[in-house]
Amino acid sequence: MSVATLPSAACHGLGKVYRIDGVDSTALHSVSKEFPPGTLTVVAGPSGSGKSSLLRILACVDRPTSGLVEIGGLSVGDARRRIRRRLRRRQIGYIFPDPIENLIEYLTAADQLRLSARLRGRRIDDDDVERILGRLGLGHRLDHKPRELSGGEQQRTSIACALVQDPVLVVADEPTAELDSVAAEQVLDGVRVLCDEGVAFVIASHDPRVIERADHALRLDHGRTVESW
Repeated sequence: MSVATLPSAACHGLGKVYRIDGVDSTALHSVSKEFPPGTLTVVAGPSGSGKSSLLRILACVDRPTSGLVEIGGLSVGDARRRIRRRLRRRQIGYIFPDPIENLIEYLTAADQLRLSARLRGRRIDDDDVERILGRLGLGHRLDHKPRELSGGEQQRTSIACALVQDPVLVVADEPTAELDSVAAEQVLDGVRVLCDEGVAFVIASHDPRVIERADHALRLDHGRTVESW
């Protein structure tokens, strides 16, 4: 397989067991899925199905108990914390459900990006800031703080912050859950623009609008795959 055809991320036979009060609780049972570049994959399922556990592993926040995880062709399942932290800084973006949780209240949209770049050891100039925000339809909001933005604009700013390191993968946990239908559609429009530019998105969601827009889907129930396409 050539580098050009490698998936942005992949998991093979993934298992995750948490030990709670001396009792093992299995969150994922032998889950396998590839996440190709330039695609949107939705991870669906009821509460407790293992969606968040899978996202945390793909985002290199947590490690699997068994199985393989690859990011950009690199096996990271048993990687040390320092290596996983480096991957999060350089190759993976993570977006929380509540838009305001992703942003700092006293910074403008432009300064959010500058800080995000600095935390990842990168420098971006004003042209870069305008270009990234412009890709998400926020070129006119550079000087606005989070409370001056709509929920959809806040979430698109969060996505912009995740893009400063040119990630191979963006992982988002219910990014439209707190948004009205218009704002949700605007966020999904922005995601599609970025997918068309080669970024892979993995989104956990119950939202039928997200599922309708998805290129691929993985449906979980009690940690097991019940549907994959």
